[in-house]
Amino acid sequence: MLMAVMLPRERWTDERLDELNKKVDDGFARIDKDLREIRADLNREVGGLRNEMNARFDTINTRLDAQNRNLIVAVVTIVAALIGVNAF
Repeated sequence: MLMAVMLPRERWTDERLDELNKKVDDGFARIDKDLREIRADLNREVGGLRNEMNARFDTINTRLDAQNRNLIVAVVTIVAALIGVNAF
């Protein structure tokens, strides 16, 4: 024959509920603080990355501008040479 053992059920008094409520509130406050710190770190990192990317794109734009100038000079030189050859 099996005999069921009944454990006394814990009572949730107002004091225990208040203690649990405080623990939950403290936990959420800690998580909120951690998330704010993570967000601030992420914003700093993204800002630094954005500045670095802008600097690199500026360098690329400078290179492309120089290549465009060289190409235009080469085309003008070739056209002038063709006109000079045909004129004589």
